[in-house]
This record gives sequence, structure tokens and C-alpha cells, in this order.
Amino acid sequence: MLRTSLFALALTVAPVAHAQDGASQIEQGHQLAQAFCSRCHAIGLEGESTHPQAPPFRTLSRNYPVNELEEAFAEGVLVGHPDMPQFEFQPDQIDALVAYLQSIQPKRAAQANSVHRAR
Repeated sequence: MLRTSLFALALTVAPVAHAQDGASQIEQGHQLAQAFCSRCHAIGLEGESTHPQAPPFRTLSRNYPVNELEEAFAEGVLVGHPDMPQFEFQPDQIDALVAYLQSIQPKRAAQANSVHRAR
């Protein structure tokens, strides 16, 4: 009986903990974007980038499957606007930044990316 109750409790707590982990990962990604990218890019759901050649982050999925940016973040982003500094992120930072980028993409583009990944 106690074992069954603990199992039931674990099932109800696990999704909440996972959602909080995902939310904190997205928040960490937002903080990274704010610290390293917001000087040139619009990093939120609205607004224009201050650098004319820096796309707003919410539009990245128009040109790239956002989940495929992981390798570029790991090796150092070498493409972008001409005066973009090179950044190299740690694996947990990459996961957080990609989670944040995915969270701000329009729903239609996010669905297209998931179909692209399934192929």
C-alpha cells in the first residue's frame, strides 16, 4: 500500500518537476541571449534588431531548424552579420539557448521543425 502511494505520488510530482526544469532552462537561455546577443538581435517576441543584418531571434526558424543550431553554438557561431563576435557555449548553455529560441518561434514554424526532425 505504501509502495503504491509513493509510486502515485512520484507520477504526479515528476511532470511538475520536469516543467519547472524546462522553464528554468528557458529562463537561463533568455539570460544568455540577453547577455551575449541583445546588443544586435531582438531576442524577444516583439521588436526589431538594433543591427540591420541581425535577424530577430523569433524569426530564426524561417531559415534554420532551430534545434540544428546546437553544433554552431558548440563550435562557435561563424556565420551571421559581418561584425558578429564569435561565441562558444558549454553544453548546458547550448541546451538552454536552444530551448529559449524554440520557445519564441511562431507555432507554425515550430511544427515544421518537428516534422523536419521526424524525417
